[in-house]
Amino acid sequence: MLGLISNEGVTVQEHNLDDSPLAVRGLTVSYGQKPAVFSVDMTVTPGAMTAIIGPNGAGKSTLLKAALGIVTPLSGQVTVFGQPLNSQRARVAYVPQRASVDWDFPTRVIDVVLMGLSRELGLLGRLRARHKARAMDCLNRVGMRDFADRQIGQLSGGQQQRVFLARALAQDADLYLLDEPFAGVDAATEKAIIAVLKSLKEAGKTVVVVHHDLATVTDYFDHVFLINTRKVAEGPVAEAFTAETLQSAYGGRLATAQIDQISRALG
Repeated sequence: MLGLISNEGVTVQEHNLDDSPLAVRGLTVSYGQKPAVFSVDMTVTPGAMTAIIGPNGAGKSTLLKAALGIVTPLSGQVTVFGQPLNSQRARVAYVPQRASVDWDFPTRVIDVVLMGLSRELGLLGRLRARHKARAMDCLNRVGMRDFADRQIGQLSGGQQQRVFLARALAQDADLYLLDEPFAGVDAATEKAIIAVLKSLKEAGKTVVVVHHDLATVTDYFDHVFLINTRKVAEGPVAEAFTAETLQSAYGGRLATAQIDQISRALG
């Protein structure tokens, strides 16, 4: 079976699966005949910020979606805090790619953030003042409090991304999974988002981000997971994010000058 084939990637640091906020073993996902993710193992470090990086089409977003049950894998096992995902969903918050959201849906910013409280409110739960106050506080954390009554479709791309981060904050989760949160946003929004993510880490939360900008990996993240359909490497940035692992992941798609620049930044 595909899921029984061993990983060939480099694991710099291993953790007990029961301790890991997100652990994946033997995960294979296929769209048609060709696997998008092939027999991948990943063990996320608690209380850290981890970047999932790799070239376009490497399976980064697919890995995240399969771990969340959004797409169905052919094989593999996923645990969240040592338990099946379904028993731990309340501890997980997810920010999808902005391009995957229907922004024409007529709803206000504050209502989008309140969706993050849906598990707490229940299907027929009554919205109370404390719920709105919590949602407003989350908007304030991402610099969007003054836009609470604005229609979500009227916002810029960066503003929409901040609102979806605020919705995730409202969940008060222990594990935050974000799919390309910096894609297509302005510098001010990127700065605001990374500040919030770092504050989550300081509060003991675990953050996993599908990321594309190699130049910011060393500034933003503690750990990396490199993938190109298969796992290439994972571990602390200083040990797993190297010229060798980048070359293995990107091959000819990454210019030698880029690799040299990253190598110098790493010392």
